[in-house]
Amino acid sequence: MSIQALIDRNYDGSGLTLGAERGSTSAYRQYYATYRGDGLTISGRINIPRGKGPFPAVVLAHGYVDPLEYTNGQTMLRERDYLARQGYVTLHVDYRNHARSSKDPQDESELRLGYTVDTINAALALKQEPRVDPDRIALVGRSMGGGVVYNALVVRPGLFKAAVAYAPVSSDAVDNFDRWVRPVRSRSKVADAVIARLGTPEQQPANWAAVSPRTFFARIQDPLMIHHGTADEECPIAWSQQTVAALKAAGKTVSYYVYPGQQHTMTSQWPLSIRRSEAFIAKHLD
Repeated sequence: MSIQALIDRNYDGSGLTLGAERGSTSAYRQYYATYRGDGLTISGRINIPRGKGPFPAVVLAHGYVDPLEYTNGQTMLRERDYLARQGYVTLHVDYRNHARSSKDPQDESELRLGYTVDTINAALALKQEPRVDPDRIALVGRSMGGGVVYNALVVRPGLFKAAVAYAPVSSDAVDNFDRWVRPVRSRSKVADAVIARLGTPEQQPANWAAVSPRTFFARIQDPLMIHHGTADEECPIAWSQQTVAALKAAGKTVSYYVYPGQQHTMTSQWPLSIRRSEAFIAKHLD
């Protein structure tokens, strides 16, 4: 259970299959989708622009929703619609244990590192889709999905030509564990299972560094943009400040935008942020 283990493993995303069409617009067609990877079937939602491809593509890594309540393609509707209207194929990943995806009973005790596997395999599956330009794939993640972005960039540098993280979680696994797992009574069994494997952060800091993408920032090759609001009530902006400082210390360039007064969902400033994101992606996918 480590980032190095993710680096060392093989990835086999394939078999992207389109199912029922629903939610299509004059700009794009939208389908329920599945693909295979890591011995699992992962569900999602794909938007394909109307017209002649191949198109650039964006994999979307969503934030936390209770897997028991989550439904296929439930989140990141704004990003999917906007980017598809700009001519991108968008594949919104449900992750394992979500919607119609296969179950992985170990994922919670493994700090949900399987979500990173699912996201990397989504890109590999897209590369085999004839309507997608295999050399022009980006990644956008929000909140928990921002952590997936950090992981994916250190695990498979060069796979995504650009990446964007919205209101992301911390790049230090201890911050996330101490905020959403260890102090929450209903998650005590998960906390116990994680500690049984890693030890506590206080007693085994090296083990926790090994599951933190920040430790591996020197591996990042791909351009990254981060958006964060100063009034974020879920993910403190200090986490992004620390991430940006760590990236710069590793010699990396990062585009970082701060939005005064914006909370986690960044409502009034979201239009500005997505325009910045699309321009950033377009620049690096050209």
